[in-house]
Amino acid sequence: MTLEERPDDEYRLVMSHFLTGVTIVTGIRDEVPLGFTCQSFASVSLRPRLVAIIPSLISTSWPGIEASGRFCVNVLSAGQAGLARHFAVSGGPKFDGVDWSPSRSGNPVIDGHLAYVDCEIGAVHEAGDHVIVIGAVVELGLGDVAEAGPLHYYRGRFFDPGDRLDVPLVDRA
Repeated sequence: MTLEERPDDEYRLVMSHFLTGVTIVTGIRDEVPLGFTCQSFASVSLRPRLVAIIPSLISTSWPGIEASGRFCVNVLSAGQAGLARHFAVSGGPKFDGVDWSPSRSGNPVIDGHLAYVDCEIGAVHEAGDHVIVIGAVVELGLGDVAEAGPLHYYRGRFFDPGDRLDVPLVDRA
């Protein structure tokens, strides 16, 4: 059996063993705040200052954010798993009841964040069922909860620092 013939669940299981941080990528389009949960975020370059995010092609929020030409990555702090789950659901009024303030470019910076990185879209590259987006950093900062530590994602679950990571393996039978 070739790799392509093997089940998607096997790929997901293997890839879920990479511990990631959790972000919410936000933007504004026609004065409407948009956002989605994203674990695919990385620093790319110090000079120039570049980051990468990797949104899904089926995201309902990304097209509006992309059309605005800019986005903000909100690095979530411990205790924000509920917010991560809320923004992971496709569609709907995601910002109802969510406190935020605008970055200098107008993108939502969510209260309680660990850090934020505000960017202009530099490049978008197709990559299977996702796109790789390179953002040129225009503003960044730390939140008031830097001592709280980051929210983590591992084996399909959100974890705060200090939580046990003993998630049972998915039955592959």
